[in-house]
Amino acid sequence: MTIGFSSRTAASRSAVTRAALTCSAVCAAGLLAAAQSPASALTDAFPRAPRPAAPPPSSLNQPGIQVRPRPGAPEVPDVSALSWVVADATTGDVLAAHNAHRRLPPASTLKTLFALTVLPKLPGSTLHTVNERELEGIGAGSSMVGVAEGITYRVSDLWRGVFLNSGNDAVHVLASMNGGWTSTAAQMQAKARSLGANDTHVVSPDGYDTPGQVSSAYDLAVFGRAGLRNPDFARYCSTAEAMFPGHGSSTYGIQNTNRLLTGANGVERYPGLIGVKNGYTTNAGNTLVAAARHGTRTLVVTLMNPQAGGGLTVYEEARSLLDWGFAASGEVDPVGTLVDTRSVPAGGPSAAGTRAAGPARPGPAAHPGRAVRPAAGDRPLNSPRPVAAAPSEDSGLGWSGAAGIAGAAVLGAAGVAFALRFKAGRSGRG
Repeated sequence: MTIGFSSRTAASRSAVTRAALTCSAVCAAGLLAAAQSPASALTDAFPRAPRPAAPPPSSLNQPGIQVRPRPGAPEVPDVSALSWVVADATTGDVLAAHNAHRRLPPASTLKTLFALTVLPKLPGSTLHTVNERELEGIGAGSSMVGVAEGITYRVSDLWRGVFLNSGNDAVHVLASMNGGWTSTAAQMQAKARSLGANDTHVVSPDGYDTPGQVSSAYDLAVFGRAGLRNPDFARYCSTAEAMFPGHGSSTYGIQNTNRLLTGANGVERYPGLIGVKNGYTTNAGNTLVAAARHGTRTLVVTLMNPQAGGGLTVYEEARSLLDWGFAASGEVDPVGTLVDTRSVPAGGPSAAGTRAAGPARPGPAAHPGRAVRPAAGDRPLNSPRPVAAAPSEDSGLGWSGAAGIAGAAVLGAAGVAFALRFKAGRSGRG
């Protein structure tokens, strides 16, 4: 027996097939619309907030004063330094700057980079007896703390000699322990590059005037900010007074030469000052890296070679920039950022258990209207942690998900068509 279809049955089958395909297309379109409708509904019910505009490009490479004030922002003070920077130590935002990348002799502020490079390698409790060779080659007129041949020092003593008295003799001994003068200079150069400080060229690790040795206010701000992440660095740079070993069992007092920290020579101490490092040479003039904390904010200010006044001008200009930076909180937009140093290891051997630093100094006076957090030696600066990226607001089923739904719809409709066709075929058998 032959199985076939009559012309009426074939027509019926063709109509059923067309209907099924039409149903498939309608079903697919409906499902695609349904796949998009929830996001559309959410968008309509809760209008999407405008995305923040990308920050304007950095203007730190431009000459002159760079600042982006909002209406009502305080005016930037008149500062005579050839180069300066005011930056937020936590976020890295540069609030204002003047010739930030101008390359100038850094003097002893370069010791910040020396400490960043060598501190992690020499535990503070290590004992070392100084020999004559280690004190050779110290430049004429160098600042000295009084390191002497034959005396045994703790490494922590030597670091206090570096930070408080800016002792080039202490730097020479520590550099010798670190592999030598030339090797230490090369390590410092590599450290500067790893921090993104590309204006710095190191020749003499102690900052002594040497042809070709330069840095910039920007790079010094990077070094100061990175240093505050190291508890030992923060402790040493905030120490105002200490006792230093002499011959036999004798000791003598040394004082930090940063007048904003000590209030010496008629310079008023700055409230909340953490420290960091000052410097002076004939070619560099006066240089300074200063950090201060008011409330929840920590600022880093760097100045290189003020052109007005005498040797104390650098401190008064730093004071005016710090005052401005705290007053301008939320009133200016950044003109650039310090490179992020969080990926660079900040740790170092703890100075705990080392020789006592001498008489404790009183805490910083409270700034009017602001609480003062503990000094950095008690609480090192904490940089913000990276925030995980949130899913995009446009995320949903996407085209791949919608295509899957459409494909399922077509297969379902095809199945309906096949079933109807099979039923129609059975009704036409002879």
